[in-house]
Amino acid sequence: MSMGNGRGLPRPLKRLRVPGTTPSRFRVLASTVLLLGVGADPALALQALEARDESCGDRASLAITVRDDSGQIPIPHATVALRWTDAVRRPVREAADVGGELLLCVPPDAAGATLWAEFADASSEEQLVVLEPGMKHAVELRLLVADIRTGRLIGRILDARTGRPVAAAAVSVPYRAEVVDSNRMGRFIVSGLPVGELELSVRHLGYAPLTHAVTVRHGFTTEVEIGLSADPVEVAPLVATVERPRRLEIKGFYERKYWGELTGLGTFITADYIERWHPNSIGRLVADLVPSIRCHGGRGCILANSRMSAGFSNRPCPMSVYLDGILLRGASVDEFALPIEVAGIEVYKGPASLPAEFSGSASRCGAVVVWTK
Repeated sequence: MSMGNGRGLPRPLKRLRVPGTTPSRFRVLASTVLLLGVGADPALALQALEARDESCGDRASLAITVRDDSGQIPIPHATVALRWTDAVRRPVREAADVGGELLLCVPPDAAGATLWAEFADASSEEQLVVLEPGMKHAVELRLLVADIRTGRLIGRILDARTGRPVAAAAVSVPYRAEVVDSNRMGRFIVSGLPVGELELSVRHLGYAPLTHAVTVRHGFTTEVEIGLSADPVEVAPLVATVERPRRLEIKGFYERKYWGELTGLGTFITADYIERWHPNSIGRLVADLVPSIRCHGGRGCILANSRMSAGFSNRPCPMSVYLDGILLRGASVDEFALPIEVAGIEVYKGPASLPAEFSGSASRCGAVVVWTK
C-alpha cells in the first residue's frame, strides 16, 4: 500500500508556527510514521527526514510520535505539550495528526525542551530533550492507561532570601532510583509517582537540605514551590503546595492562565476561589470580579461599555459563552452548571485578548469560558 507521493517520500504535514519564529524558519517536516507503518523504528523516521529536500538547516528538529502504552498503536489527534527549558517562550500545545505524529523545527535559541502527550484523561511521562543545532531527535511518547494509579509532581526551587531560581538542585523521592535536577529556571518534573504521601528530598551545595511530605493524587498534578535557605544561615525553608486538576491541564487552562495574567489579557477564576466565596451563580461571580461585564440571568453576559456596530442597531455587545469548550448559542451558562460544579473560569474582554480556540465572529465581544469538574 503506497502512502507517499510516488517517489518513496511521505506526504507533507500542515505547517506549525511557534510564537517568535517566521513560517519560513519554523516548518513542520514530512510525516514518517504513516509511511513506515505502525511500530516503526524512530531511527527509520530520522532517515526519512534526512531524505527530504526541506530541512531545519543548522537548527534542531523534533520528530514526535504519540502511541499507546504498548508502543504499537498510534493515537490520532493526541495533544503534544512542549515547554522550553531554557528559553522564555510561550509553550507549545498542538494536536498530532491522524498518525499520532508531530514533526517540527525548533527555535534557534532553544537548547532544551520538556514534552509530554495528553489524550482524554491519559497522559505520557515527561521527556527532557537536549537540543543540539543541526541534530534530528526522534521522541516517542507513550500514553499511560487511565486506570494506572500514578501521579505527577512539578515544582520550582528558589533561594528563600533572594527569590532567585536555584539551578542543579537534586530532587528525589522514595521508590525511584534516579535523581532529577532543577533547570536554570529552578523547575523540575517527576512523573509516574505512586499515589499517596511521599517524602520529597531537595539538596544543593551551599543550602540546607530539605525533606518535605507531599501528597500525590490520581488525576491531579501536585505543584510545589520550594524556598531553600542558605547554609549555615538559619532561615526556615518555605514550601507551598497546590493541586491542579489534570483535566484543566489537558485543556490548556493553566498555560492560558499563566500567559493571560502575565500580559493582563484575561481574568481567571479557580475552584478554590469559588469554594471560598460560595457565589449564588456563575454569572454573578463573573460580574463581581470583572466590573465592565453585566450578566442577566438566562440572557448571558454583555460588555457594559461596548456596542455592536450600527448594522446591529447599536445593541449592547453580547459575549460568547463556552461550557467545557462547547459554544452555548442563545443560552446562559447558569442554565447548565452550578458554581459548585465549576473547576475554572476564563474571561476575555474583546477579540484582541482571545486565544485562538475561542476566537471567531461569534466572539467579537469577548468570551466567558467555563470548565466543569
